Amino acid sequence: MQIKAAVFEQREQPFALRDLELADPGPGELLVEILACGICHTDIGMQAFHPLPSVLGHEGCGRVLSCGPNVQKLKPGDLVVLTFGSCGDCGNCTRDLPSHCDHMMTLNFSGKNPQGALTLATQDGEGVHGSFFCQSSFATHALVTERNAIRIDDPAAPPDLLAPLGCGVQTGAGAVINTLNVEPGSSFVCFGSGAVGLSGIMAAKLRGCETIIAVDINPDRLTLAEELGATHCLKGQDNPTEQILEITGSGADYALETAGTVDTFHASISCTRMGGHTGIVTIPNWMEGFHFKGADLALGRTVTGVLEGSSRPEQFIPQLYDWYREGQLPLDRLVTRYPFEDINQALHDLENGTSVKPVLLMQ
Repeated sequence: MQIKAAVFEQREQPFALRDLELADPGPGELLVEILACGICHTDIGMQAFHPLPSVLGHEGCGRVLSCGPNVQKLKPGDLVVLTFGSCGDCGNCTRDLPSHCDHMMTLNFSGKNPQGALTLATQDGEGVHGSFFCQSSFATHALVTERNAIRIDDPAAPPDLLAPLGCGVQTGAGAVINTLNVEPGSSFVCFGSGAVGLSGIMAAKLRGCETIIAVDINPDRLTLAEELGATHCLKGQDNPTEQILEITGSGADYALETAGTVDTFHASISCTRMGGHTGIVTIPNWMEGFHFKGADLALGRTVTGVLEGSSRPEQFIPQLYDWYREGQLPLDRLVTRYPFEDINQALHDLENGTSVKPVLLMQ
């Protein structure tokens, strides 16, 4: 079918809205009409690596239009949140750890569907890379797998708030609840107050952390962090490690790093107590490496890389929405809405910090 999509054609150039042809759903696949799509920093970072031309977008929300063969759990008309893809068959998937799927990189970043085929093309027949996170939701329609389409049973649920649950909110909240498994009464510090970090702060409050410390260089983000549950807000420029040690006495029980700098990477580890646990969402100098002090781990500390919040999306995404409905996860405070045609402005606002979580409205 013919769809409209935001195509990334050249590096360091704006996205262009194009008419494309989308393949029909095959076995285990669904055609979804996209109603809204969140924008994540991964949509910016992957521009340097993803094959071109391509359609990105991986926080889609929409309605199922049709199903291919062998689809068992979903049907046309279902409202779904789109999340990361996983194979369902590898060792980690069979242990119910889809966020650590052995085929994560190929399924989500190759630009092809699980069968290794391109599913998008120009009207002239030129192939376009899609299947980004098994969806490519910067488009009016997306071809997805049954595994990465999560049904929401509330037909009145707002798509613009559901969309960020697929990655950013799931990653931040899941890092706190699933990966770190923070305990009530514990101390927690978060470096970076973007959508992932603020989701972590909301989850820490939900979990009953007694001390919740937000660290950021943006004073407006710190104000929002305080409104969402932070008990202390520290400027990132002011040697936060010493301040965290002073606030907590012996160091934080848990830390989450979402800012992606060398300084915050080190600080997120050194600010924890003996036996503390740090979750790392972003890595500075991804392809180059950087000096790491082994002494940071010498006090029995644990450092864990966070992948999609160690989430089991089929259970966790509906739970996140339930917490929102109960008023425990005010994710509406993060969202700024944009018409689909304003995608380049939305990306710019995310990159310069004007918007915490831009969400594109396709309808």
